[in-house]
Amino acid sequence: MLPFEWIIVMKKNARFFILAFCVLTTGALLANGDTLEIKIKKSTGKIIVDGVLDEPAWQQAEVATDFWMSFPIDNKRAPHRTEIRLTYDDQFLYIGAKCFGEDAHIIQTLKRDVDFWQGDGVAVVIDPVNQRTNGFVFGTNPAGVQFESLVTGNTGQRGGRPRGINVNWDNKWYAEVQLYDGYWTAEMAIPFKILRYEADKAVWGINFVRSDMSDNSYHAWSPVPVQFRAVDLGFTGRLRWDAPPKKQKGNVTLIPFVSGALTHNLEDGEDPGFEPKTGGDAKISVTSSLNLDLTFFPDFSQIEVDEQVTNLTRFNIRLPEKRTFFLENSDVFEDFGRGLARPFFSRRIGLDADGNNLPLLYGARLSGNIDPNTRIGAMNIQTGGADSLRQNYSAVALHRKVFARSVVKAYFFNREATRWDESLLDNEFTELKKTDKYGRNAGLEFNYFSPGGKTRAWLGYGHSFKEGIHSENGFLKYGYSYNGKNFGFTQSSGYTGRWYYLDMGFLQRVENVDHARDTTIRLGYNNHVTFMTWRIFPKDQSKILSHNFNFRNFMNFSVDWDFYDRETGVSYEMNLKGRSQLKLQLNNNRVRLLFPFSFTDKDDFEPLPAEVYDYNQAGLEFRSDARKPFSWNVKLLYGGFYNGTRRSLSFGGKIRVQPWGNFGLKFDYNDLDFPDPYGSRQLFLVSSRFEIGFSRDIFWTTFLQLNTQGDNFNINSRFQWRFKPMSDLFIVYTDNYAVEAFGLKNRALIFKVNYWFTL
Repeated sequence: MLPFEWIIVMKKNARFFILAFCVLTTGALLANGDTLEIKIKKSTGKIIVDGVLDEPAWQQAEVATDFWMSFPIDNKRAPHRTEIRLTYDDQFLYIGAKCFGEDAHIIQTLKRDVDFWQGDGVAVVIDPVNQRTNGFVFGTNPAGVQFESLVTGNTGQRGGRPRGINVNWDNKWYAEVQLYDGYWTAEMAIPFKILRYEADKAVWGINFVRSDMSDNSYHAWSPVPVQFRAVDLGFTGRLRWDAPPKKQKGNVTLIPFVSGALTHNLEDGEDPGFEPKTGGDAKISVTSSLNLDLTFFPDFSQIEVDEQVTNLTRFNIRLPEKRTFFLENSDVFEDFGRGLARPFFSRRIGLDADGNNLPLLYGARLSGNIDPNTRIGAMNIQTGGADSLRQNYSAVALHRKVFARSVVKAYFFNREATRWDESLLDNEFTELKKTDKYGRNAGLEFNYFSPGGKTRAWLGYGHSFKEGIHSENGFLKYGYSYNGKNFGFTQSSGYTGRWYYLDMGFLQRVENVDHARDTTIRLGYNNHVTFMTWRIFPKDQSKILSHNFNFRNFMNFSVDWDFYDRETGVSYEMNLKGRSQLKLQLNNNRVRLLFPFSFTDKDDFEPLPAEVYDYNQAGLEFRSDARKPFSWNVKLLYGGFYNGTRRSLSFGGKIRVQPWGNFGLKFDYNDLDFPDPYGSRQLFLVSSRFEIGFSRDIFWTTFLQLNTQGDNFNINSRFQWRFKPMSDLFIVYTDNYAVEAFGLKNRALIFKVNYWFTL
């Protein structure tokens, strides 16, 4: 049930919503201009993927050329010619590319999927359903390194936080290149089995994107405005088949694995031990556009450790998902709520609060399109473990396309304790409560996208279900966004109830820590975010790409509209054509601290009292040209912090030995100084990463992290040998040490071998 105040708010804004809806739906019926089209014919001969475009099918294929600039400017032809040809057979879609330009190519690394857009390359964007809601990107560079990702219909604006792009998704496909004087060529073979398409669809969405680092530009065959990312599905052209690709038969992939871990956990007083493990995954195509993924006794020990961060907020933070089972079509489940409240966050499944793996018995996920306008997702996962309650997680989501690009979405998520025992309630050892028995969430949302992608609007409501909770358990969001070439505006608002729970999601700001009483208090809140930007693009001959002037206002209120806090900031960004960036920012903060809170050692110093704090901060940031063999960035911040002072310095540097080596260092320092008796604290976060690519298939990565806030020093060294496509041998060594009282916490040596069978 919504609070009475929200009914008043909706009534007050009724005319705005009605007017906006009329404008938006009218725009949805308008055409989006001319769309480029390329035709594809079936090859009569065999295509050998070697990077040499000498087969007859390439000579007979239609050519896509005359690319447009997409970045750093648009509405202008690309200076270097790119030619794309397409053909296919019963198993593969083939892409042949010929890229003209300078021979001094920039290749960031030989590692798959890493920093692809910061080097030279060519990619294809494919929307098999041609509904501009989800698709694929496949690319390669002059060294033949592969890149693939999943994309959704909302990839965000250029220069903003990336969204709707999943670069952690991997699959089995092929690419080879050849280098010539003045140009390079590439051949890609993409199996129809991995594309999830409708068997009778004769027109797909497609675009081709080239990354040309000789002048730091991106080119697109079908024009993409400069304020959007070149992989945006809203600007694809048409791929017209001479005959629709047939449904693939027997599309089953099995990925068994064996692993073993030598572990020694001194922190928990355990003796050294060895734990062998076996399990596997399966990918089954139910239809050509609907896929079933299964996993049994999964092991994620080879996944790279999280990159640690310093948290100077009073709330929890969110780290990215890297486990492969949760990645494909992940947006079907994750694209709900807003940044402060995401109903589905897969890291709540099979990971503890510190990011350590918890045992999973099995997982099953069905996802894809059931018709051109409807995507579905259904998932069930069971955890194991003898020392705690086992949990079962279920998720169902539906996305229905309406108008040109808009979506109506619904979801139901459920966490259920499968070994529930009422006698364990309020036990000092288990600390279980009635609310731990189950947690359920349901919701309905509408996301509007104008045909050209400049205008967005959203409205959604979510509800949580818990034992004994019947009020203040709702969530509401609404907002509007415009993203033009020069002007951008976003207004996003929401309400979160005090007893709104997300057992399978990410929820921020509801739980408030009281360090004086060593407890946590739940409070609901209203939130408003306003963001505006004005971009100025100088003339072509200028070394400056753009001047960006930004305004941001972030406000929070109680459910009764009492003031909580506000953060107001203005910033100026100067972006150079070499991708260097200079940024100046000023922030004004007013915080009503509701409960005593300590940013220092709460055992030695008193927490900050619950009162209102006003303070200002100023910051300076510079990022150098990432194309150079040595690139670096620095950020300085100085100003108030509640009733004290904050001094912050961040520095990062990377040396690239093209193409086989990357050696990086990051240093973050925060000095917090409060008046007596609240103490002071210096926080250090230092990390170094060394990556060596012996070839496109053999890599060695060592990651060192020192985090004084988390009192941890971590060593993680990983060797990977891809001995066949998507089949790997991993050897991982990891150490964790306490920093303050230096000593070993735990240590592990892990090996894992997986093999990819396609039946």
